[in-house]
Amino acid sequence: MLDIDLLFDPFEEVSVRHRNLPHWRQEGKLYFVTWRQADSIAKEKRDELRREREAFIKAYGDPATTNLTELLLKRYNKLFHERVQRWLDAGNGSCVLRYPEARRIMRDALHHFNGTRYELGSFAIAGNHVHVLVVPSTGFELSDILHSWKSFTANAINRAIGHKGILWQDESHDHLVRSEASLDRIAAYILAHEEQGALVERREL
Repeated sequence: MLDIDLLFDPFEEVSVRHRNLPHWRQEGKLYFVTWRQADSIAKEKRDELRREREAFIKAYGDPATTNLTELLLKRYNKLFHERVQRWLDAGNGSCVLRYPEARRIMRDALHHFNGTRYELGSFAIAGNHVHVLVVPSTGFELSDILHSWKSFTANAINRAIGHKGILWQDESHDHLVRSEASLDRIAAYILAHEEQGALVERREL
């Protein structure tokens, strides 16, 4: 059974960092993280997403700094996060993670510091993207964990399969898990990737 202390607490201190996306941080909490290959979404779709996100924020405010209604939050999620997931699941780009050796490298990297730098939850390694549930350990930043995963695997995978160029999109998407119901939906989504041929590992936290 999940420890509810791992879920986002609106009454605890939270920090918000911005790049192209907002990144919420709260000590000792559970995150759902997604990162993708650099060639997995075409430039015209990325530009479309950026324009529509800017228009949404201008009209309603930034979800990272504005108390939006539940309806607007759901609309934001549907317009941006869910649409990106559909694009990724379509299997575009070079999909290097379909190579068994690339998948092994990615899986081993996820496991490497489990129990020390973080607690690893369920994950899916699809052809062009990765989904992970993870809780950073005290004293370790999620951004550093992600950088370590992506930097090591980019170099190792490129060497293993003879791939050249940038492997991962620079910015990852991370989401603080807010409720058990939300976690159930995320876990079901991760596990459903098995039907698409992804390497899926179910892990309890």
